[in-house]
Order: sequence, then C-alpha cells, then structure tokens
Amino acid sequence: MISVRNLRRSFGPVVAVDDISFDVQKGDVLGFLGPNGAGKSTAMKMLACFLPPDSGTATICGHDILTDPIAVRRSIGYLAENAPAYGEMTVAGFLGFVCDARQLSGAERRKALERVARLCHIESVYHQTIDTLSKGYRRRVCLASTLIHDPQVLILDEPTDGLDPNQKHEVRRLIKQMAQDKCIIVSTHILEEVEMVCNRCIIIARGKILVDSTPGELKAQYGCGLDEVFRRITTTRKSA
Repeated sequence: MISVRNLRRSFGPVVAVDDISFDVQKGDVLGFLGPNGAGKSTAMKMLACFLPPDSGTATICGHDILTDPIAVRRSIGYLAENAPAYGEMTVAGFLGFVCDARQLSGAERRKALERVARLCHIESVYHQTIDTLSKGYRRRVCLASTLIHDPQVLILDEPTDGLDPNQKHEVRRLIKQMAQDKCIIVSTHILEEVEMVCNRCIIIARGKILVDSTPGELKAQYGCGLDEVFRRITTTRKSA
C-alpha cells in the first residue's frame, strides 16, 4: 500500500532524507525510528504530500505523491507531531470542520463522528472548546480528526505524545486493532511502544535507513533489549 523509492529531501546544505526506499503492506505496523534530526518527520511529511521531495517518489494505494497528491491525501490519515487544532472551536465543531473538508455529509457524517468519538474516548469533552483541553485530550482530538474518514493508510508521528499511561494504552490498543485492515507507519521515541504494536521497524539516522527488520529479530541478533539495540545502531553505524 506504500512504496517508497529513492526519496530525497534537503534543506540548504543539510540532507534530511537521503535516498530511502521501503515498502509497507496492508496489515503492517511499521515503527519508524531514529534520533532527533534523523529525517523521520521530513519523510512522513513527504509521504503525506506536505513537502515535495527533491528527487525520488512514493506511491500510496497506487497514487503517486508527485502526480496525484489529492488522491494520496484522500487515502491517508496523517497525524503530525504538532497537529494543529483551532482552540476557539469546540471538539464537535472542529471535527465537523474536518468532515466538511473530507466531504462527509448526512448519515455517513453522523456515523463517522460517533465512531471516532467512541474510538478516541472523547465523548466527555465533545462540547468543550479545544483551548480548555489538556494536552492529552487535544492529542486524542487530533487523532480522531485523522481517523474520521476511515483511511486505508495511517501515518502517525508521535501518536502518544502527551498522553498519560492509561491513554497511551488505549491508543496502542487502537493501533493494533486497526492494523488488521490498514497499513500504518508510527514514528515514536518510545521503544516499548514499538515492541507492543509494531511487527516491523526501520531505524534511520542522518537521513539514511540503517536497519529494516522486526523487533524480535533485532533483539535476538544483538542479544539485548530494543533500547540498547537502538543505541548501538545509531551511535556506532555510519551511513554509507
């Protein structure tokens, strides 16, 4: 469902993403890992058509990010690391605005709103303004807006950022549940989260993919926990 080929993006002299290629299939939850500044968010923004690549391309659900970006955006749900929301709107008003943007109306709209409110456990704050919400609830509202059109592909940048332990558990359980019929990329610094929800992980540093494996295979290969595996790979390997 996602096919990335030789994707590259630089900002002046800094190469943020350096000729990366990988595929993600339906049923996969791919953990996209790397230290700060590794290129994770830049790569995800290119896949979500928020940033154009300097070279290379990607297809999502058969649609090319360069030649058919509108179809790509219709196929995906993208949760940015600092996802925006309008503070003066109520949760209901904001999600209604997202429905308008996604051209959801009538019975389809009502079902979508009921579904995401239940999935993200935001019923209790549904009529509050967003600027009165805790960071955790704001993050859950943004996640709800990502899921509202029931996309086939999810690109989630730090989806549990700001959530308390109970909320993290709920979101992880939701990701595992959705993985049955979706293709999901999750960027996170919480390696426990990777072990819990991801069947595969890519480790990127200095814009290049260093490892594409599974959490279990990496732990077996290095004989240690995923935190130590991550530290060894990102501090001792040099990009080719």
